[in-house]
Amino acid sequence: MSNWEYAPAPESRDIANLKPAYRMFVDGKFVEGSGEPLKTVNPATEEVLAEVSTASPADVDTAVKAARRAHERVWGKMPGAERAKYIFRVARLIQERARELAVLESLDNGKPIKESRDVDVPTAAAHFFYHAGWADKLGYAGFGPDPRPLGVAGQVIPWNFPLLMAAWKIAPALACGNTVVLKPAETTPLTALVLAEICQQAELPPGVVNILPGAGDVGSELVNHAGIDKVAFTGSTEVGKLIQRSLAGTGKKLTLELGGKAANIVFDDAPLDQAVEGIVNGIFFNQGHVCCAGSRLLVQESIADELLEKLRYRVSTLRVGDSLDKNTDVGAINSRAQLERIQELAAAGDAEGAQRWTSPAPVPEKGFFFAPTVFSDVQQSMRIAREEIFGPVLSVLTFRTPDEAVAKANNTPYGLSAGIWTEKGSRILWAAQRMRAGVVWANTFNRFDPTAPFGGYQESGFGREGGRAGLEAYLDV
Repeated sequence: MSNWEYAPAPESRDIANLKPAYRMFVDGKFVEGSGEPLKTVNPATEEVLAEVSTASPADVDTAVKAARRAHERVWGKMPGAERAKYIFRVARLIQERARELAVLESLDNGKPIKESRDVDVPTAAAHFFYHAGWADKLGYAGFGPDPRPLGVAGQVIPWNFPLLMAAWKIAPALACGNTVVLKPAETTPLTALVLAEICQQAELPPGVVNILPGAGDVGSELVNHAGIDKVAFTGSTEVGKLIQRSLAGTGKKLTLELGGKAANIVFDDAPLDQAVEGIVNGIFFNQGHVCCAGSRLLVQESIADELLEKLRYRVSTLRVGDSLDKNTDVGAINSRAQLERIQELAAAGDAEGAQRWTSPAPVPEKGFFFAPTVFSDVQQSMRIAREEIFGPVLSVLTFRTPDEAVAKANNTPYGLSAGIWTEKGSRILWAAQRMRAGVVWANTFNRFDPTAPFGGYQESGFGREGGRAGLEAYLDV
C-alpha cells in the first residue's frame, strides 16, 4: 500500500550565504557600529545565526549627515529618469538574489520558506520596479506640476516582513528624490543588510541608503534627529503614539502604519469552501504576524456550525514546523517574547470563557512555536476580541443581520483592514462603504499590490504606502 505521508523537503540553508558577522551600512560602506553588538537568532531552532553591529547616537548622526550630503549634492537634483535606472537595478538584483534572500529571511524571521520565496521577495522586487516607473513622472501624479522631495527620510520597520517592509519604505522615498536612513527590527536585521549589499551592487551613490541595526533606542534617536525631514514607522500602536507625541510641533512629515484587529465577515450566502481558504490565509499566513490579519471572524449565525466544522478540519491539515521545509504551512513565532505574549492572551481567552480548539498538528519541541488555535463563543468584551494578538489565534463571533455585522466589525479602536465574503455584489458594496478600515477585501484576503495604497485609520495609523497616493508622503506638496 502506498505511503502518502509528507517526506521532508528542506531548502538548503547554504543558499543564504550566512556570515558570522554583519556590519551597519553608512555612506556607501559597511562599517562597525559603536553600539553594543546584538546576536540574531533563528526562532525555529533557537540557534544564534550571526553577530550584528549596532548604531550609537554618534553613528545615527553620521548616517543622517551622509544622507543629507547625498540628497543635496547628488540624489535630490538627479533627473528622475536617472534615479529610475538605479531603482530598477535594485529590483533586478533582488530578483537575481531571490533564493538567497528567501532562505535568509526564513532563517532570521521564522516564516515558511514558501512564503518568503513566493510572497515576500517577489513583492519586494515589485515595489522597486513599480516606483522606478514613477521616478520621472512625479509631475503627472496629481501633486502639482513640480513636486519636490522632502530631503532625508528616517524609517523604522518591524520584524514580521523585514525585506518587504524595507522595500515598501525605501522604494517610494528614492523615487521621489529623498535619501534614507533605515532601522530594521532588532530581531530581523539580516535581509536589510543584504539589501544594502544590493544597493552597492547597483552602484547607488554613497549616502542615498543607510541601514542602522539596533534596538528601540536607535529608532528613537533616528526619528528624533534634527536632520530628519520625514519619519515613516511601521510597528505597534503604543510606539506609534510615542513617536507622534515626540514629533508634535517639529514640522517633520509623519506616516504611521500600526496595529490592527481586522474583522473577516462571512455572510450566509458565501461560498464556504472558498471562505475557509480565505480565513486560513487571513489569520495563519506568516504565523498571524500580520498587522492586517483577519483575527476576528464574524460568521452569520445560520451557517456558523457548518463553517466552524469545515474550518477546524482545514486548520488540522496545516503543517507546523521547520521554516526551511517546503511543506511547512506555519513556521516559528519570531521571538520568545512574542510567543509569551500569544500564550498570555490565549490563556485570557480560556479564563474569560471562550472555547479553545487547537490544531492536533505536531509542534516541534525546540524553537518558538504555537499551534494554530481557534476560539469560538467569543464575546466582544473579551481581550482576545479587543487586543492584537499578532499570532496564529482566531476569535470567532456570530451575527444575525448585516447591520449587526458592520456594528461588530467597527467596534474596535483599530481600522486597518477588513474582509467580506458573500455572493452578492450589492452586499459587498453596501458593507464596504460602512466599514471603518483602510483596506477592504471582497471574497479574498491578504492580497497586496504595489499599485494599490495601503494604510489605516484611528489607532491603525495614518498615511498611505503604495500606489500613486503613497508618493505624497515623500513629496513637498
